[in-house]
Amino acid sequence: MFIKEISLDEFTDFVKRNKLGNFYQSINYAMLKAEDDFDYEFIGLLDNANILGASLILYKKIGNGYFGYSPRGFLIDYTNIYLLEVFTKLIKEYYKNKNFIFIKINPEIAISKLNKKTLNFEYNENYNIISNLTRCGYKKLKDNLNFESLLPRINAIVNLNELSINTLSKNTRNKIRKGIRKGLTLEKVGAENINILYNFLSDIRTFNKNKFYFDNFYNVFKKSNSVDYFIVKVDYKKYLINSQKYYNYELQKNNIFNQKVINSHSAKIINTKMQSDKSLLAYKNDIAEASKYINTSEETYVAAAMVVKYDNRIIIQFSGFDKKLKRYAANYFLYYSLLNYYQSKYKYADLNGISGDFSKTSLYHGLNRFKMSFNPDIYEYIGEFDLIINEQQYNHLLKNGTLAKVFNKQN
Repeated sequence: MFIKEISLDEFTDFVKRNKLGNFYQSINYAMLKAEDDFDYEFIGLLDNANILGASLILYKKIGNGYFGYSPRGFLIDYTNIYLLEVFTKLIKEYYKNKNFIFIKINPEIAISKLNKKTLNFEYNENYNIISNLTRCGYKKLKDNLNFESLLPRINAIVNLNELSINTLSKNTRNKIRKGIRKGLTLEKVGAENINILYNFLSDIRTFNKNKFYFDNFYNVFKKSNSVDYFIVKVDYKKYLINSQKYYNYELQKNNIFNQKVINSHSAKIINTKMQSDKSLLAYKNDIAEASKYINTSEETYVAAAMVVKYDNRIIIQFSGFDKKLKRYAANYFLYYSLLNYYQSKYKYADLNGISGDFSKTSLYHGLNRFKMSFNPDIYEYIGEFDLIINEQQYNHLLKNGTLAKVFNKQN
């Protein structure tokens, strides 16, 4: 067996056939990272003419050498300890000659699934792969609860075959229907509207991208028709019609409650009447808002998302909404509309990362609660490992803080 650089066609064909294949292991992602000054190559483990393993290797200068990065990990059978040992030995020799200090990997291997009742992760046989990797010389990095690693370690996956609004909680259903009632519409658009998404994301605490990153991401993946971009805007005509309809319906109920209050002073009837009064006021305000903007030419955008399409799944890679217009429940409308949009053509929807801290005091409690409201399965991936090639230089970079500085969310 030996390691060699393989052609793009050979690599792409192998990725399509490999069960660990993902969009990070693609020419598209390589071209995107080239904009961040990474070089790249596609390598394969060959046994005569057969490719037994492969990987996109991104690399960049660090210290007196280079670091490599295999996004979402080498495409190889990690359960085959012999194959893993041979591959690791050969790849270390191959990149030692190229003055590499280490190669970072974060395989898309689920080692556990969250029990949503107990909020504890239940581990599977893939957990043993950690031992296989450490045995072969890979350094296991700390498992962070939040988003400190290059790519999310804990992801929320929706089975689109099982998606139904009736399986969602009453609170989630109400928020989705609220967005519909307020005239929200989902529209697939092009790169000319990327700034809408960027504006929704730019004030997020962990945000570290500029607008050009989103432009590049969309343009690179669009070449292979593997990305879609959506915006959610307010249709004020629909908003006004819906508001008037709900107002008239609630007014009929309110008149009935008025009569009941006259005939009875029970607390239940009075509370029901007061709740109806609040609803009437809300619908009246909605009518006023819709009427105010119905004849303006200016569009009101409330949410946006960029979605990657790969194999039998879609990945909501980036999404955001207008925090000033929370009353529209635009994020709930956006996600449910996206899931519906892709349901007939794809099997899974990856809602992307969530925090591993499920406490109510977590900084990401709102994010977790939102994504989990769509009843996804929550999987914990195996985490990050460094394959150290030059231990002396690696330790030097570790001690002087270079590694911590360089690996501050480069995905």
